[in-house]
Order: sequence, then structure tokens, then C-alpha cells
Amino acid sequence: MSGTRYGGAMRRIGGKAFTSRVGDDRGDVPGWVLITLMTAGLVIIIWGLAGPALSGVFQQAIERVTSF
Repeated sequence: MSGTRYGGAMRRIGGKAFTSRVGDDRGDVPGWVLITLMTAGLVIIIWGLAGPALSGVFQQAIERVTSF
């Protein structure tokens, strides 16, 4: 019997290949880092392009609310 509760079931389901894939997720780290950096880059680009327009819309909305 293995040290984990489901160790035997894992071996029966997919053998060594399945348990090694489940236990080894080192390959996912570079992918998540890349996704995070690309998302941050897109936010910066969109904020730079749309920031002035959104600021103008916000100022106009505040002026309309305070004029009541």
C-alpha cells in the first residue's frame, strides 16, 4: 500500500505515466508566467490608449451629477 490514500487507484488507472504527469507540473510555470506578463502588457497598452477617453467620460459624468 502506498503512502497516500489514492496511490493504489492512481497506479491502477493509468500506470506510472499518469502518476508522473499528475505529480510533475513544472512545465506549467513558464506558461503561467507568460500568460501573466502578456495580460499585464495588454492592460498597460489598453490603459494607455483608452485612459484619456475614460478620464473625459468620468469627468463629464461627475459634472452632470454635481450640477443637480
